[in-house]
Amino acid sequence: MNNTSNTAPIVAENLSRHFGEVKAVDGINLTVNQGEIFGFLGPNGAGKSTVVRILTTLLRPTSGTARVAGFDVVKQADQVRRNIGVALQDAAIDPLMSGYELLELQAVLYGIAANKMKQRANELLERVGLTAAADRRVSTYSGGMRRRLDLALSLVHQPAVLFLDEPTTGLDPMSRLTLWEEVRRLNSEGTTVMLTTQYLEEADQLADRIAIIDHGHIVREGKPSDLKRSVGDPTLLINVSRQQMDQAKVVLSAFGDMRPTAEGTLGVGLKGGAERVAEVVRALDEAKVVVEHLELNQPSLDDVFADATGYRLEGADNAPQAG
Repeated sequence: MNNTSNTAPIVAENLSRHFGEVKAVDGINLTVNQGEIFGFLGPNGAGKSTVVRILTTLLRPTSGTARVAGFDVVKQADQVRRNIGVALQDAAIDPLMSGYELLELQAVLYGIAANKMKQRANELLERVGLTAAADRRVSTYSGGMRRRLDLALSLVHQPAVLFLDEPTTGLDPMSRLTLWEEVRRLNSEGTTVMLTTQYLEEADQLADRIAIIDHGHIVREGKPSDLKRSVGDPTLLINVSRQQMDQAKVVLSAFGDMRPTAEGTLGVGLKGGAERVAEVVRALDEAKVVVEHLELNQPSLDDVFADATGYRLEGADNAPQAG
């Protein structure tokens, strides 16, 4: 593994990328520290993948600067590429080649000596659980197997920094957990990981720190536990009939600040927490509001996201469209 600089592995300063009138990334500042898993959380279209493509030299920034593994992503793009591993969501993998052949080809591209190539390919296939499928064509692989092969390909040259763009999108729960374990293991061995995701649980489970991006801006940044604590009160969620929504909202607003929720649900930051649930129920009963469902949730990353953006990442189909 290369130690090219004693600076942070990823540093972006006032980074922007515009597509015509659309500001996909709009002046962000970002630092990812050595040896951490950094989560980049946001809905589709928020700018996550654009940032990753700039940091991995696939897109030039419109303005601002970025250094990865100690090198400038524009002026020293070749050095950046030699020090990073990249597993993109839409990576193209030749379906007619076998997993082993693709790893062998990747090793050649990175100039790994022939006598080490076979050993490295076998190590990585075993590591991601694909030894039994090594000689099968990739066209026969499941989605989870392809994602694990893509991860293995990104690790051939033992990169200092690993970029994972939406690594578990579309995977079944078991495949997702398997990939999480591999990311944790890589990180424990010293690899710095930048992970983009739209899954709240993924960011909460894996990331040492996260940044929430919305419409090209970073709107929150910090440790997941600190961010959740900053939201404060737990969220009381209730479902009532559409006809009683306005009436219920008047009652709830007396118990705390109303919070963004999915359509058909009302939420309030309940001051005093669980001890006041009975009081809320009595007040709703006195107002003759029929509660269909009620639950009290401790602060989550979705609450943090809602507090920062005004809408929820869960159910983001109803979110304002990003550029």
